[in-house]
Amino acid sequence: MLLAIDIGNSQIALGVFEKNTLLASWRLATNATKTSDEYGSLFISLMRKQDINPNDLDGTIISSVVPPITPIIEQVIETYFHHCPLIVTANFPFGLVIQYANPHEIGTDRLVNAAAAYARFQSSLIIVDFGTATTFCTVTSDGRYLGGAIAPGLKSSAHALHTHTAKLPNVELVKPKNVIGTDTASSIQSGLIFGYSGLVDELTTRIQREVGQTSRVIATGGLAPILAPLTHSIQEVCPYLTLEGLALLYERVKS
Repeated sequence: MLLAIDIGNSQIALGVFEKNTLLASWRLATNATKTSDEYGSLFISLMRKQDINPNDLDGTIISSVVPPITPIIEQVIETYFHHCPLIVTANFPFGLVIQYANPHEIGTDRLVNAAAAYARFQSSLIIVDFGTATTFCTVTSDGRYLGGAIAPGLKSSAHALHTHTAKLPNVELVKPKNVIGTDTASSIQSGLIFGYSGLVDELTTRIQREVGQTSRVIATGGLAPILAPLTHSIQEVCPYLTLEGLALLYERVKS
């Protein structure tokens, strides 16, 4: 079995695969103060609750955009699962021609998403990932990764409103009943939820115009199920895209 780990700024996503089938997945808060022993015991506890024997894991692959946590998770794998993990870099076989000015600047999660999406759809794509940042990745029909756009994430924007103002509250990120808010909380929800759906539609329209191709727009990330139905552009939500991309890359490297 394979353990796939995506270390993000806000969350760590874990998935266990057997023969390309995702058996179980979890999301944990990213916490740089946790020790390898704390993470190790947590990983094992989660697996056992799903009747997965940690001793059956024979490989691990990690994508990380948080360098201080990467060696902690590496130590977890070596100590508790007794093998060395693969760490995704810009030199991995993504199956794409990367045309970014400096590929090593790209978050590896973005490249993993692009690899997974292109392997699945084999078409012109825009991949929208709703994470700590909202990222847009552009892949042409012939497999060229062009780059994209980065906007503040929805939770990051909500947190900024709350922490940088005297009276605006922290709000739950759910769709409000109306665009016109009748109190402060619903007004913030409207601006965030409907505002971000408009941001997605406008950016994807401009990207397709610039590329000169009609693209399939897919979404991933924790808030994708909330925002995707409110857009005109997103055609499909792929909640496990990054984990599936990691499993794909592991097979390519090991084959």
